[in-house]
Amino acid sequence: MSVHPQVQTLLDRVARSPLPPYHTVSPFVARRIYRDTRAVLAPKAPEAAEVRLLAFENYALRVYRPVQGETLPALMYFHGGGWTIGDVDTHDVLCRQLAVGARCAVFSVDYQLAPEHPFPAAVDDCLAATRHVAENADKLKIRGLAVGGDSAGGNLAATVALLARDAGGPEIAFQLLIYPATDQRLASASHERNGQGYLLTREAIRYFRRNYLPNERDWSDWRASPLLANSHANLPPALVVTAGYDPLIDEGRAYADKLRAAGVEVAYREFADMVHGFVLFGGVVDTANAAVAQCCSALRAAFERVSA
Repeated sequence: MSVHPQVQTLLDRVARSPLPPYHTVSPFVARRIYRDTRAVLAPKAPEAAEVRLLAFENYALRVYRPVQGETLPALMYFHGGGWTIGDVDTHDVLCRQLAVGARCAVFSVDYQLAPEHPFPAAVDDCLAATRHVAENADKLKIRGLAVGGDSAGGNLAATVALLARDAGGPEIAFQLLIYPATDQRLASASHERNGQGYLLTREAIRYFRRNYLPNERDWSDWRASPLLANSHANLPPALVVTAGYDPLIDEGRAYADKLRAAGVEVAYREFADMVHGFVLFGGVVDTANAAVAQCCSALRAAFERVSA
C-alpha cells in the first residue's frame, strides 16, 4: 500500500520547508520547530468544560474534564517527542479529543525533558504523576485509571504500567500505546525500511536517543526498552496503534505480540498508509481523526469494564 495521498501532500510540504531537521539544531530550537509545525496540522480543538493546571516540583499536569462536577474515569497521558521535544501544548488538541470522545478526565503530564534531564527523569516524573492522581482519586473526582501516550509517550506509558504492576499499584485499567518506542537498540528492520522520507528519520531517532540515553548501557534497561522486560504477564489490556511507514512499526507490533503471548488482552490497529506522528495531523489528514475515535472507543470500553 502506498502512502495516503493526504500524507503524501504533507511529505511534499515538509520537503519544501526551509526549516532544518531536528537532529541538526539544539533541543531548544527543535522544540520551537515542533511546537509551530504541529499547531498548523492540528484539527479544531474541542471545547472542554474544565482545563486547569496542577504544578509540582519536577512536573506539571494539565487536567481536562469534558463535564464539571462528575466523578469520571481518568487517563494519564504522556506526550511524544523523543523525550526531548513536545509538551502539553503540542498535545493539547489530542488530549481534548480524548477527554471529550472517551468522556474521561485526562491528566496530561509535562515531564522533564532531555538532554537537560536524561533517563530516568521522564520515567520518574510519569510514575510520580500517576501515583499522585491515584492516591488523590477522591479529591480529584476520578474512578479508574488508564495510561497512554504516543511515541516516546507510548514508551513511558508501557513502562509505567510495568512499574505499577511490579509495585502492586496503582491499579491501571488500560494501556493506550500509540506507535510506541519499545526497544532502544533500534535494530528492527523497519528502522531501515522507513528510516528516510517519512517525517521521522533514522538520524532524528538517534538524536533523541543520544539526548535521553547518553549512556549506552541504559539502552537495554527495560525502563527505557519495555520490550525487554523479563515478564509481560498480568499487565492491563492494551490498544497498540502503529503506522505502516513508521520506523517504529516493528517495535510496536513486537510489543503487541509480546503482551499477547503473555496472556494480556491486546487490540492491534495498523494504519498501513500512515506515518509516525499522524494522530496529531487531524487538520490535514482525515485518518488521524478516525484513529483518535478508535482510541476513544477503546478507552470507553475499558472504563465501562472497570465500573461494571
